[in-house]
Amino acid sequence: MFDLEPGKLIVIAIVALIAIPSKDLPRVLRSLGQFTAKMRRMAAEFQGQFMEAMREAELEDLRKGVSEMRDAVKESVKLDGAFDPMAEARKQITGAIKGESLSRTEAPQDEGSRISEGEQADSSKKAAT
Repeated sequence: MFDLEPGKLIVIAIVALIAIPSKDLPRVLRSLGQFTAKMRRMAAEFQGQFMEAMREAELEDLRKGVSEMRDAVKESVKLDGAFDPMAEARKQITGAIKGESLSRTEAPQDEGSRISEGEQADSSKKAAT
């Protein structure tokens, strides 16, 4: 910020020794040290806030990218209900329990109609006897 080279600092120190009385010099140096420390703290705080804002902006960009990728994947796979692994597993388990082999292409409606047809056949047999 201030381009202070060692030669310039020596000149400033000599002028300060001449201009400031020796009994006030420790107080002036202490004040100068406190001022320098305060400026460094303020600079560090500003830098920390700036870095936090940059991280938040970067995080928001990452969130946006992830949501765009998620939308693209949903579009390409068409996850609007056509692919339901839990329903597929449920169908296979119930089919295994009932002793039937369900194919992947059968819909749950077909299963319900097959059961109702079986019940109708049983009821017609009972009605005939």
